This record gives sequence, structure tokens and C-alpha cells, in this order.
Amino acid sequence: MGPEELLRVADRVLATAAPGEQLEVVVSHSRDTEVRAYDGEIEAFTSAESAGFGVRVVIDGRQGFAYAGSLEADVISGTIADARDNAAFSSFDEFNGIVELDGVAVADLDLYDEALAALGPEQKIELALELERLVCAGDHRILGVETAEYADNIGTTVVASTAGVRSVSRETGCSLVAYSLAGSGDEVTTGFGFSVGRGVDELDMGDVARQAVERAVRLLGAGRAPSQRLTVVFDPWVTAQFLSIVGEAFSGTEVLRGRSFLADRVGEAIAPVQVGLVDDPTDLRWPSATATDAEGLATRRNVLIDGGVVQGFLHDGYSARTLGARPTGSAVRSGFKSTPSAGAQSLAMLPGPHSREAVLAAVGDGVYISDVQGLHSGVNPVSGDFSTGIEGSMIRGGELAEPVKEVTIASTLQRMLAEITMVGDDVTAMPMDAAGVTVAIADVTLSGN
Repeated sequence: MGPEELLRVADRVLATAAPGEQLEVVVSHSRDTEVRAYDGEIEAFTSAESAGFGVRVVIDGRQGFAYAGSLEADVISGTIADARDNAAFSSFDEFNGIVELDGVAVADLDLYDEALAALGPEQKIELALELERLVCAGDHRILGVETAEYADNIGTTVVASTAGVRSVSRETGCSLVAYSLAGSGDEVTTGFGFSVGRGVDELDMGDVARQAVERAVRLLGAGRAPSQRLTVVFDPWVTAQFLSIVGEAFSGTEVLRGRSFLADRVGEAIAPVQVGLVDDPTDLRWPSATATDAEGLATRRNVLIDGGVVQGFLHDGYSARTLGARPTGSAVRSGFKSTPSAGAQSLAMLPGPHSREAVLAAVGDGVYISDVQGLHSGVNPVSGDFSTGIEGSMIRGGELAEPVKEVTIASTLQRMLAEITMVGDDVTAMPMDAAGVTVAIADVTLSGN
């Protein structure tokens, strides 16, 4: 389904608005494909199309929401009626409302790859099979591949409202992911690699295979390390996950819920002067780039940390009204089935001048963390307490040494931000809402033997 058809559905919903009633509708259509190869064969091939809409109704400070996975006329009518019923039974909140246009121009971003939309199933199958072949041939210690996967998404979303919002987003995305097994004697380790892009031409299959092989082989012979306080160096993959957690603290929604350790720290220095953090969905380097947010406002570059100092928070319409701020084009939602909230979309730490090798050399002795386990469950967003299991390698004399696993690191988010000593120059796109970069953090507790 094209944008015109989705816009017609949106207009049909808006035309039902009663006097004094605010309506917002999100209409989307997507086509998703996933191909998994195993042992030289295609283990699974799925391709599915879906369409649906969600409608939000605000009447006299009461909000109702309903959604449906169909765009049939009778379903649309029934869903609007359900949203109105839900509003009638909801609690009054003076800050409920549909976001108003704020005059920020929508960036002209090329987010749709016509070649991907035209790619046939045979080509997608061959991508998954070739990825598996490359991983298996990467090292004699590779025992096999758990999964070699190609996936893509082709989607169109329309957001429209009685406040004059009318946005259309057409986006494509694809990825290659491999999970590998390496072995030596009775020991088996795992590794992974990935590449993301808007089109197949942006995918780097060779790099995916290299990552999957290196991560698995590097852990062979890994053991526990003595408990100690030391400097850790985050692999870009780990930094991206760390920044995703930090980014939640900048959500105006989380501030309202009392779940942000940064709630009262605007204008305070929380990191060294060389640390900067931005959320910029208009940056085409990031797979999460988008021209409009989940409420249809133009996205923009929001500076969250500058010179180590907290600059402000990310807001959707509701958090902005409640906190007396302005929307920042930062509304997010998990598709048409949910209402918006405020959140990061494309976080990135500003790069430093140092290569990864220079960071390791400067650290001298420490631990290089290539992966983490249970990260989100090990973080308290209010207190900032941080604890997670890790895998990686010890750093000795500025170089990677013996591999380690079955150990944990612990600190607080506040202390870790304050103890950043170096930031690398290798800012890397990741399949999430944050980019990665090599980062060194001092005075972290490692618990092992």
C-alpha cells in the first residue's frame, strides 16, 4: 500500500472528529522478510505484510486509544468508537492533548531504497547461504553457524491529526546477522556479527563473517579473572547498549515517572569536558534515522551533554506540556498499537581523537569488554546502580591478552559517566537506537575469583 492510500484512511478517521474533540491517527503498512540458513540449507523463509492503524481521542482532558490490524471501513468505525469509549472512562489530566506543529522544517532524508523493495526472494536466500559459507570458512576452529540470517523491512507510516499534523514516512532497512560456534577440545564458544543498512549495497557481508569468527575464536580458553578495581574499555557494541540505558534517563516521560537519575541535574557537569552526547535522527549514518517522530513533528539534533554538562531532556507533546518545556521531535512508539512517549532515537557520543589501539595503549592494564549479559536487568534507572556479566579480554601492556568470561563489573551510571577517560574515533552504526564507539572508563569493580 502506498502513502496515498494510507493518507485516505487517515483523512477518513479525522473526518469523524466531533466539535471540541482532538483526534490523532497513525496508519502503517509494512512488509517484512526473514531468511535463515543452517548447514547449507534454508532453515526458514518468512515474508509477511501487515497493515493497521491506531487512533487517539482527547475530549475535555480525557484520553482514549484503540487500534486494529485492519483498514476495512467497518473496522475503522468500530475502532474509533472504542477509542471514544475508552476516553469516557479514563481519568482527567489537564495535560492530555494532541501535539501542535512547532514550525521546525522536516529534513529531506532519503530513507527508501527502491532496489531493496524490488529484491527477489532468490537473492535474499543467496545472501543468507553465502554468509554461512563465509563464516564456516573463516577459521579452522569454527565448528559451524547457529544462524546466518538476512532480514529486511519495507514500511510506510502516516501520522495525521486535527491539530494539522500530516506526515508521511517511507523507509527501508535490512540486515545480515551471524551467530557462530568455535571449539577447541571440549570447549565451545559463541560469537556474532552483524551489518545494517537501508539497502543491500550498504551491507558488508565480509565484515559480518569476520566479526562472528573473531568474537567466537577470541574467547577460546577464557576463564575468570581476579577481583579488582580497574579501567574497562567498552567495545563499540557494548558502548551502544550502555548509551541506550543512559538515553532512557534523558526521556521526559521517565523524568515524569520519577525513573531518571538525571531528573534534577540540568546544567550540572556529569562527565569530563571531552564528553558530548547527541540524539540526532536526521543523521543518515544511523539506521534509526527518520525525518518525523511518532507524533508527526520534524525530528532534529538534540544536544543532551555538551562539554560534560547536561543540557536538557527529550520530549514528546505530553512530557513537554507537563514539564513546561517544548517538544523536541522525540516522540517514539512501538508501531500503531501504542501511544507515544518521549525517547531517544539515534544517540551518539561525539568521537574523540583516539584510535582503539591508542585507547588500549593509554589504559595499559585493564579489561576490554566485548559483550555483556543481562545489562538492562542489572541497572536501576533511579539510583543508577549498575552490574552486569561480561566477556572480553584482559589488557596488559596496552594490548589484548588472555580472554575472560564468567565475571561481572559493577559501578553506578553516575560514576561511570564521570570516570570516562578516553573516547575513540570509531563511531559505528548499530542495530539499535544508539551508535557505538570505543570508550575507556576508570575505577570499575570487577568481580571474579
